[in-house]
Amino acid sequence: MAKFNQPRKDDGRSDLVDRVVKIKRCAAVVKGGRRFSFAAMVVVGDGKGRVGWGYGKANEVPPSVEKAQKQASREMVAVPLVEGSIPHVVKGRFGAAKVILLPAGPGTGIIAGAAVRAVCEAAGIKNILTKSFGSPNPVTLVKATLNALSQLRTRQDTERLRGVEL
Repeated sequence: MAKFNQPRKDDGRSDLVDRVVKIKRCAAVVKGGRRFSFAAMVVVGDGKGRVGWGYGKANEVPPSVEKAQKQASREMVAVPLVEGSIPHVVKGRFGAAKVILLPAGPGTGIIAGAAVRAVCEAAGIKNILTKSFGSPNPVTLVKATLNALSQLRTRQDTERLRGVEL
């Protein structure tokens, strides 16, 4: 079984780094005993501002991780980075999980829990402060973090959208 939170280079996609956030085991009781299946949640990023997440299910761990990696690489989103951090404070929400992301100065590092840290590292964020509220479920925390990152706008984006110079 793969070690959690250890970055690995993907085999076919050498520029992508993936992190296994959570592996769940589910048991179905059948005539001969219990039949186990596994669900894996994986975060994939290029370390340069693109990140995605995937959720795969299979009867064994490796196929479920592969399915999750494939889905994550298909559903990557761009994250604007400013000097290794994010442009501004942002709040994300998914279900009962809430996440606040604050930009930090150089040398701060990633101050975050396991699930939020996996997303930030995969996206290439080097300095950030985070706080999560509500649900501690890693799946909803990853979705809330990606919701927050999708709301980020650079100064140039805001100027262009408003049609004014800031």
